[in-house]
Order: sequence, then C-alpha cells, then structure tokens
Amino acid sequence: MVMFGSGVCLMSFTFSQNDKVKYASAKFALNFIKDGMKIGLGTGSTASWFVVLLGDLIQLKGINISSVSTSKFTKKLAESVGIEVLNLDELITLDLTVDGTDEFDDKLNLIKGGGGALLQEKIVASASSEMIVIADESKCVDNLGNFPLPIEVVPFGVQSTKTLIDQLLYSLGYSEALGVIRSKNDNVFITDESNNIIDYKLSKIEDAEKLSNELNSLPGVVENGIFVNLCSKVIVAEPNGNIVLHTTGGKASKFQNLDINEMNSLKAKILEIQNEI
Repeated sequence: MVMFGSGVCLMSFTFSQNDKVKYASAKFALNFIKDGMKIGLGTGSTASWFVVLLGDLIQLKGINISSVSTSKFTKKLAESVGIEVLNLDELITLDLTVDGTDEFDDKLNLIKGGGGALLQEKIVASASSEMIVIADESKCVDNLGNFPLPIEVVPFGVQSTKTLIDQLLYSLGYSEALGVIRSKNDNVFITDESNNIIDYKLSKIEDAEKLSNELNSLPGVVENGIFVNLCSKVIVAEPNGNIVLHTTGGKASKFQNLDINEMNSLKAKILEIQNEI
C-alpha cells in the first residue's frame, strides 16, 4: 500500500518490465541535474517518470529549478509535484532538456512525436544547451524509420499538403511511403498548437537531416519528428536496473538499484493527473 496526496491509501502496483526501465532511465537522468538549472520537460510516458522524480528531488534537496513544459499534460504534472513551470519566452534559453523518444540511432538522431507534442518538443530542445533522452533498448535502431514519422501540418488544406508530402517522398525514393492522418477516439487528432499530424511509414530513412529539411520546406508543413544534432546522450535502462549511457563517442554501462516503494508513489502521482485530464 502507498499513501498519496491528501492521505488516500492506494493499492500497490504491479510493475511491468516496461515500467521498470522507464523508472530506471528517468532516475539515472537526475545525475545530470544541478541547482539553478533551467530545464525543458519532455512529454510521454517515460518523460512523466522523470517529471515526478524531479519534483521529489526538488523537495528533498531544496534545489532551485525553473522549467518549461512541452505539453499541457506535462505542465499540469510538473506543477502538481512542485516544479516551477514558466513560458519559454520568460527563460529564452535552457540548460538541459530531458525527454523520451520513439527511436534513436547510433548518431543519436531521433524520431519523436508519437505522443503528438513534437513541435513544442523540438522548440524546447533547440533552445537547450543539451538534450538527454531516456529510453529502453527497444528504441535503439540501426536506421530510423520503422516507427512512423509524424509530420505536423496546419489543418487548412491538409489533403493538399499531404499530396505535396507524398510527391516529395516519392521523389526522394520512398516510393512505398504510406501516410495516415492521425486520429484519436474516432476524431482527427489535434495538437496543443491546434494542428494535425500525418504519420508516415517509411521503413528506413537514408538521410535524416536531408529528409527533415526537405519536409519543412513544404507549404503547410509546420514541423516533423526527425531530431538531428540535438541529442547528446541517451540513457537506456534494463529491467534489472542496468544502465547503458549512449553518447556520440560510444557507450558505457552503469548500475543502479530499483526502489519499488518509490515507484509506487511516482506511479500514483502520474495516474492521478492522467485521470484529471
């Protein structure tokens, strides 16, 4: 049993292997947090573990942290655990962004946007001196592209924009690319910036930077989920607590213990905010 919030007693959770690796990678990321930092907070299930861990660290150590969130959900979660959340225009630049990813390669290029927050995530990452990604080993790939590439587009003329994207991809050799306008609960998915997302299955991306630049040159395209030259470290966790730290110079293994009691408390906080939204 765990206690949370106003003293409500909650059942202990049964944690999957996936839960354990998300917690472990997020916890290891705390090693890079310093007093006085301005931090970008990512969006997604893994990033949520980091947010609640950071809130606990602030309360325990009394450190001063300012943050910028990359989605409405992350903002609400961060504020609920005592993290100061400001607008990016108030801070201008950030020291560090910690976020999850849908895929990463050995050059630390990423595909992000599975949660629909890619535009704000890329803006925040670009404003940061460093970006650290937290993930599990399934996100490590030889080539980006197996995860569908999200492309954020303005709603006006969305089918016209999709045709332009189709034509561009075909000209670049992605002859079998299949794009689907994202939906949620039988409705067209709307981002926090009131845009739509088209997800493209590409299988293998040959030149991530070129593709990203070409896509962003099209009228109607706001941004895409390819992150190039932004990430400096990827923290990959295993269910037993083992950590593999990927950098552009290689990778190194480390170890940390898993605290099930702490996991229970953190999970309860995340679920409470999810249920409110």
